[in-house]
Amino acid sequence: MNLLYLVFGDNVRNHFQACFSILSFLRYPTGLGTITIVTDAPDFYRHLADHVIVLPVDAATLREWKGEFDFFWRIKIKALELVAAKYPGLPLLYLDSDTFLHGSFEALQTALAAGQAFMHEPEGALAELGSKTERRMWQQVGGKSFGGVLFHERHSMWNAGVVGIPAQGASDAITLALRICDDLSRAGVTPRLIEQFALSVALQERFDLQSALPYIGHYWSNKTEWNDAIASFLLESQLKNRSVAEEIEAVNSFNFRSVPVKKRLKNTRWRLYHLVDRLFPPKETVYAGDT
Repeated sequence: MNLLYLVFGDNVRNHFQACFSILSFLRYPTGLGTITIVTDAPDFYRHLADHVIVLPVDAATLREWKGEFDFFWRIKIKALELVAAKYPGLPLLYLDSDTFLHGSFEALQTALAAGQAFMHEPEGALAELGSKTERRMWQQVGGKSFGGVLFHERHSMWNAGVVGIPAQGASDAITLALRICDDLSRAGVTPRLIEQFALSVALQERFDLQSALPYIGHYWSNKTEWNDAIASFLLESQLKNRSVAEEIEAVNSFNFRSVPVKKRLKNTRWRLYHLVDRLFPPKETVYAGDT
């Protein structure tokens, strides 16, 4: 199985998330093929150089991957296309940086080999989802064809933080996702979820699509707590001068159930939090060197 990460920008948190995710997979080398990191910040992965393939991307490549409609997240599908073409005999697993392996890697490999595809979890049929963006999107696409696929009420939106594609049929499914994505852009569909829905529909059309929840943790809604936990783990590694092998061993002892992967807070809480910040600013702020 080949792993794929896309990590851009200079926010160190995104990169240490990816490093921790990679360590969680390196615990199980049997069946693990290449680990490709597509990034504009390759220096963050020097310590993993013996275990990963870093693919630095420049502005010209990103412009090409974004396509004629300049849609940034089209690059996810193009990166999938690149790795699938380079390693056609192995299944492909794309992962957002804020993920980790907690379930049976062997069972995940077996399912992919049997032709099951994976995305993180189903969010529901697009026709029934309630957010303003999703309602508008369904109004724009319902009953119409994109990429040669007629969009109907049973097409579901899936979370795209994990995308697992079997080796057999991967090229066809990725090509279909790209056609759908471009057709949606061409039609002026609300762009925020285009790549996510294009992958969702393509994998539903071509495979038995299942949830990756039993195997992969995805803490997109609780990044603050997970960032703290991972920062502590990596800081300890730095202070103890752990090798990568020692880091992998340390991950074996990490309690993946110590921090919730999902934590949805009401918007009222955040509004009150910011209101208190405005009403009660710091009494005193002093920087080093201030007199």
